Amino acid sequence: MRILLAVDGSDYTRKMLDYVSTHRELFDTSHEFVLFHTPLPIPPHAKAAVGSGNVDEYYRDEAQKVLEPAAAALQACGITPRREWRAGHAGETIGRFAAEGAFDMLIMGSHGHGALARLVMGSVAGEVLAHCRTPALLIR
Repeated sequence: MRILLAVDGSDYTRKMLDYVSTHRELFDTSHEFVLFHTPLPIPPHAKAAVGSGNVDEYYRDEAQKVLEPAAAALQACGITPRREWRAGHAGETIGRFAAEGAFDMLIMGSHGHGALARLVMGSVAGEVLAHCRTPALLIR
Protein backbone atom coordinates (compact mmCIF):
# COMPACT_ATOMS: atom_id res chain seq x y z
CA MET A 1 0.00 0.00 0.00
CA ARG A 2 1.23 3.53 -0.82
CA ILE A 3 0.65 5.86 2.14
CA LEU A 4 1.00 9.65 2.00
CA LEU A 5 1.80 11.33 5.31
CA ALA A 6 1.06 15.07 5.17
CA VAL A 7 3.26 16.88 7.70
CA ASP A 8 3.53 20.48 8.85
CA GLY A 9 5.86 20.21 11.85
CA SER A 10 3.13 20.89 14.41
CA ASP A 11 2.20 18.91 17.51
CA TYR A 12 -0.59 17.39 15.41
CA THR A 13 2.01 16.03 13.00
CA ARG A 14 3.87 14.52 15.95
CA LYS A 15 0.66 12.86 17.18
CA MET A 16 0.02 11.46 13.71
CA LEU A 17 3.57 10.09 13.45
CA ASP A 18 3.25 8.57 16.94
CA TYR A 19 0.02 6.89 15.83
CA VAL A 20 1.64 5.43 12.72
CA SER A 21 4.70 4.22 14.60
CA THR A 22 2.72 2.61 17.45
CA HIS A 23 0.18 0.83 15.26
CA ARG A 24 2.60 -1.50 13.54
CA GLU A 25 -0.15 -4.04 12.91
CA LEU A 26 -1.60 -1.50 10.45
CA PHE A 27 1.50 0.35 9.26
CA ASP A 28 4.37 -2.09 8.89
CA THR A 29 7.45 -1.79 6.70
CA SER A 30 5.79 -3.58 3.79
CA HIS A 31 4.06 -0.29 2.89
CA GLU A 32 5.58 2.57 0.94
CA PHE A 33 5.53 5.77 3.00
CA VAL A 34 5.93 9.27 1.57
CA LEU A 35 6.25 12.31 3.82
CA PHE A 36 4.85 15.42 2.16
CA HIS A 37 5.14 19.06 3.20
CA THR A 38 3.65 22.15 1.61
CA PRO A 39 5.48 25.43 2.34
CA LEU A 40 3.21 28.44 1.88
CA PRO A 41 3.80 30.20 -1.43
CA ILE A 42 5.64 33.50 -1.50
CA PRO A 43 3.68 36.27 -3.25
CA PRO A 44 4.73 36.77 -6.89
CA HIS A 45 5.95 40.35 -6.32
CA ALA A 46 8.23 39.18 -3.50
CA LYS A 47 9.51 36.32 -5.66
CA ALA A 48 10.33 38.80 -8.42
CA ALA A 49 12.21 41.02 -5.96
CA VAL A 50 14.44 38.30 -4.47
CA GLY A 51 14.77 36.03 -7.49
CA SER A 52 13.37 32.58 -8.16
CA GLY A 53 16.64 30.84 -7.19
CA ASN A 54 16.51 32.35 -3.71
CA VAL A 55 12.84 31.47 -3.36
CA ASP A 56 13.45 27.85 -4.41
CA GLU A 57 16.28 27.60 -1.87
CA TYR A 58 14.00 29.06 0.80
CA TYR A 59 11.28 26.51 0.00
CA ARG A 60 13.80 23.64 0.15
CA ASP A 61 15.15 24.83 3.50
CA GLU A 62 11.68 25.26 4.98
CA ALA A 63 10.61 21.82 3.76
CA GLN A 64 13.71 20.16 5.21
CA LYS A 65 13.03 21.73 8.62
CA VAL A 66 9.76 19.80 8.69
CA LEU A 67 10.60 16.66 6.72
CA GLU A 68 13.86 15.68 8.41
CA PRO A 69 12.53 15.42 12.01
CA ALA A 70 9.45 13.56 10.72
CA ALA A 71 11.64 11.13 8.79
CA ALA A 72 13.85 10.61 11.84
CA ALA A 73 10.80 9.78 13.98
CA LEU A 74 9.70 7.12 11.48
CA GLN A 75 13.20 5.75 10.96
CA ALA A 76 13.48 5.21 14.72
CA CYS A 77 10.75 2.58 14.38
CA GLY A 78 12.12 1.00 11.19
CA ILE A 79 10.13 2.90 8.56
CA THR A 80 12.17 4.61 5.84
CA PRO A 81 9.97 7.21 4.14
CA ARG A 82 10.55 9.08 0.93
CA ARG A 83 10.43 12.88 1.32
CA GLU A 84 8.57 15.22 -1.05
CA TRP A 85 7.45 18.83 -0.98
CA ARG A 86 5.58 21.30 -3.19
CA ALA A 87 4.99 24.98 -2.42
CA GLY A 88 1.35 25.96 -2.49
CA HIS A 89 -1.82 26.30 -0.49
CA ALA A 90 -1.94 23.22 1.72
CA GLY A 91 -5.41 21.81 1.05
CA GLU A 92 -5.28 22.05 -2.70
CA THR A 93 -1.61 21.03 -3.01
CA ILE A 94 -1.89 17.98 -0.74
CA GLY A 95 -5.07 16.84 -2.50
CA ARG A 96 -3.49 17.20 -5.94
CA PHE A 97 -0.28 15.42 -4.88
CA ALA A 98 -2.30 12.53 -3.41
CA ALA A 99 -4.25 12.12 -6.64
CA GLU A 100 -1.25 12.42 -8.95
CA GLY A 101 0.73 9.94 -6.86
CA ALA A 102 -2.09 7.37 -6.87
CA PHE A 103 -1.79 6.89 -3.11
CA ASP A 104 -3.95 4.29 -1.38
CA MET A 105 -4.26 6.33 1.81
CA LEU A 106 -3.58 9.82 3.11
CA ILE A 107 -2.84 10.31 6.81
CA MET A 108 -2.60 13.70 8.47
CA GLY A 109 -2.98 15.35 11.84
CA SER A 110 -6.00 17.52 12.47
CA HIS A 111 -6.33 20.40 14.90
CA GLY A 112 -9.90 19.39 15.67
CA HIS A 113 -11.31 22.92 15.71
CA GLY A 114 -15.00 23.34 16.45
CA ALA A 115 -17.53 24.68 13.95
CA LEU A 116 -16.99 28.35 14.88
CA ALA A 117 -13.20 28.15 14.59
CA ARG A 118 -13.52 26.39 11.20
CA LEU A 119 -15.86 29.16 10.04
CA VAL A 120 -13.39 31.88 11.05
CA MET A 121 -10.04 30.20 10.29
CA GLY A 122 -10.91 27.48 7.80
CA SER A 123 -9.63 23.95 7.99
CA VAL A 124 -6.70 22.51 6.07
CA ALA A 125 -8.10 19.02 6.64
CA GLY A 126 -11.44 20.11 5.22
CA GLU A 127 -9.74 21.64 2.18
CA VAL A 128 -7.71 18.48 1.63
CA LEU A 129 -10.86 16.36 1.76
CA ALA A 130 -12.56 18.71 -0.69
CA HIS A 131 -9.68 18.38 -3.19
CA CYS A 132 -8.90 14.70 -2.72
CA ARG A 133 -10.52 11.38 -3.56
CA THR A 134 -7.86 9.38 -1.73
CA PRO A 135 -9.15 7.72 1.47
CA ALA A 136 -7.97 9.81 4.42
CA LEU A 137 -7.26 9.07 8.06
CA LEU A 138 -7.25 12.17 10.29
CA ILE A 139 -5.50 11.89 13.64
CA ARG A 140 -6.36 14.27 16.49
